[in-house]
Amino acid sequence: MTNWRPDPQQLRRPAYLSLAEQIANAIHDGKLVHGTRLPTHRKLAEDLKLSIQTVSRAYDELIRRGMISGEIGRGSFVQTAQKEPEPPYLPERLGEVIDLSILKPVCEQIHLDRMREAFAWLGENLPSSSALSFRPNMVFPRHRSVAVEWLSVCGLDVSPLNVNLTNGATSAMTVALMSVAPPGSTVVAEAISHHTLVPLSSYLGIHLAGIAIDSDGMLPEALDAACREGPVRAVFLQPSVVNPTATLMSAERREQLAAVAARHDIAIIENDILGPLVADRPPPLQSFAPERTLYVTSFTKITVPGLRIGYLVAPDRFVAAVANRHLVSNWMATPAIAEIATRWVSNGTAMELVNWQRRALARRHAIATEALGGLSYRAHPQSLHVWLPLTAAHTEEGFVAQARLHGVAIAPGASFQTAEHGRAPAVRISLGSTSEAELRTGLGTVASLAQGNPEALLLAI
Repeated sequence: MTNWRPDPQQLRRPAYLSLAEQIANAIHDGKLVHGTRLPTHRKLAEDLKLSIQTVSRAYDELIRRGMISGEIGRGSFVQTAQKEPEPPYLPERLGEVIDLSILKPVCEQIHLDRMREAFAWLGENLPSSSALSFRPNMVFPRHRSVAVEWLSVCGLDVSPLNVNLTNGATSAMTVALMSVAPPGSTVVAEAISHHTLVPLSSYLGIHLAGIAIDSDGMLPEALDAACREGPVRAVFLQPSVVNPTATLMSAERREQLAAVAARHDIAIIENDILGPLVADRPPPLQSFAPERTLYVTSFTKITVPGLRIGYLVAPDRFVAAVANRHLVSNWMATPAIAEIATRWVSNGTAMELVNWQRRALARRHAIATEALGGLSYRAHPQSLHVWLPLTAAHTEEGFVAQARLHGVAIAPGASFQTAEHGRAPAVRISLGSTSEAELRTGLGTVASLAQGNPEALLLAI
């Protein structure tokens, strides 16, 4: 903590809050700068003649405020206010930019037609409960029963009582994290994970730690080591292609990770938003550890972006927590959209669009194979993107900037990073966010840049 130390004479009750305020003021005043390593809980407790629990509560409070971060096995560090994280996509499409940065399904006229038909049907058939009720239990019993049908296609065997309808996967992720990890606790994830997970954990006051991965996903021995080094409440996993590296985790690896989670009694949050789109996939993690897995799936990435509805499956031990946190954060999913999702599952439209998407992606991957020929990249036949590692000649930031100057937007790998070190430069390229012609042009530009020698940009002044 450099030369600055808290003054024990200035501590007031409650002591943990007074201590947190002293450290916060020192950070604001510049006496503690970004990256400063704070004393261990035990050392500071001894110096100030406080209990370890008091110091721990003070550090937890500062983590909640986003002023310090805790790293398993390393300690606690000052984290001065940073700008809001930039999303891995353009806020809007500008000029002639080909936007390959945002992850979208392929969409054509059929998707608009199906949505228009659904809203026309809804105009004639909207139940009074969906329009007039404030009580989720009055609106969603029928929807939960139909959800079980869809979840069975995803590989789950669950009761309607364990299903919550949410406004998409982001809502479900937020509720799941709130349900298993209180502020100040630690959640671990793959070293390259969901781009909203880092800021979301920060906003919830949760410490997020990245775990090493290989070509099959998270390493079980690395997860086990992290759980042994410090208390971990949950592990967040994306085993089925939607992860940035487009990895389809093997059944054996899923079973191994489930066993580690059981050994340390931690929760699993499984993000499986592509669901049945991924052909011949292994069983979900939830099937290996149903007693501890919170399973998330949705329709946005596999049917129509506007169908913002998802399912969050919670085991019995978390059902009450999930219901309560969903109520305070969302109250309930939008009933009218839930009506459309339920109808589409029941009449086959959802699966029709999934099969359509699979065929469209096959064409997009053929374009990628041709355009990126000669480059080493990661993909899966049903992935909505490719992951392109960069050679040592390129910096990630410079490559993304050069692509943007050439009229193509791509997502930097740093947007998905949860671990501070050990990640090779790479970019994520969406295959579904534009037309096939623009995709071919955009991928051709990226390939030319990747195969060329980077040069510094000269600006006329």
